[in-house]
Amino acid sequence: MSPLARLFDRRVRGFRVVEVAALACLILLIFWVYLTKAQAGDERARIARIEHEIASEQQKLRMLKAESAHLEQPGRIERLSEAYLGLEPVPAKREATPGSLPEIVRSPAPAPAPAPAPAPAAEPAPPAADTPPAEAQR
Repeated sequence: MSPLARLFDRRVRGFRVVEVAALACLILLIFWVYLTKAQAGDERARIARIEHEIASEQQKLRMLKAESAHLEQPGRIERLSEAYLGLEPVPAKREATPGSLPEIVRSPAPAPAPAPAPAPAAEPAPPAADTPPAEAQR
């Protein structure tokens, strides 16, 4: 009998060595599959979290682009420049030609327009004369 055949026929506590080795391999394989499945679940959760973060950042980006588009509207900028800086649109008759540039340089700069004064705060109205002071506060 060959040594390999003797190994397969050898018994340990009533079980052949081959059966014990196969059971050990099966247990290791089950453990390995369980660990791999758990790791894949963790990766799936991580991917879902990252995709959620990407969607959130894309939403923030869309909001910022919309806010930027609103703030850069020419009509809004024109209204703000007129209200706070006292600027006005340049009339067409004030456009310069290349020949008139030396004359413009020699002329004095126009004085800036004064900034508008802030509106005075409204004072609270006095209580009516026919109501007692305690009722006026309510």
